Amino acid sequence: MEQNNQIEILRPFGPSVAKVKIPEKLLNDLNEYIDEIILDEKKIAKQDHGSKLAGNVSQEFKLEEQFIMSSGLGKFLSNSVLNWLKFSGINDIKNFYLISSWIVRQFENEYNPIHWHKGHVSGVGYLKLPKTFGTTKQPHDKKNQNGKLELIHGSRQFLSNSSIKITPELGYFYFFPHYLMHGVYPFNNTDEERRSISFNAKIDEEKFNVYG
Repeated sequence: MEQNNQIEILRPFGPSVAKVKIPEKLLNDLNEYIDEIILDEKKIAKQDHGSKLAGNVSQEFKLEEQFIMSSGLGKFLSNSVLNWLKFSGINDIKNFYLISSWIVRQFENEYNPIHWHKGHVSGVGYLKLPKTFGTTKQPHDKKNQNGKLELIHGSRQFLSNSSIKITPELGYFYFFPHYLMHGVYPFNNTDEERRSISFNAKIDEEKFNVYG
């Protein structure tokens, strides 16, 4: 009797990452709000967040709590995280506490070094992108990593990669656990802005603490 060989692909080791489309209205509201903020020197000074973040970028500032709630950003982040965790096998999450959310304005030759966040869950969404991230010194010999987000976990082993490079897509948000190391590469040949939004949040401690 001939037996068919079948292969079942199991979920790989390591943390899961979710990719979620940002609603168009929320995307537009965020950009309009940011465009207004950057023209207000008093608000920029008050909401400046660069001293507490890792980025070597032009500007980083916190979003106001009132705007987070009225714009629907808080609801979008909460719903996205709960759905991501549900599809990852974690159900019955009762709490979502947003610690903070902030904007990163990155321009030519700026970068965000490898770092991680506090809280339990985090993520980054893309609000505005340059038409091009420019070229490399050896464009024919090396893959162009300009402007990309790199997520890093563990060490490279046989059948196990340690990182993934993500090319930013306008209007998409990526969610990942807070401890996942990540960084952003610089870009060149443009004066346009790479604008992103990030956040830190906590969920039920008993769900996050897998050690009990």
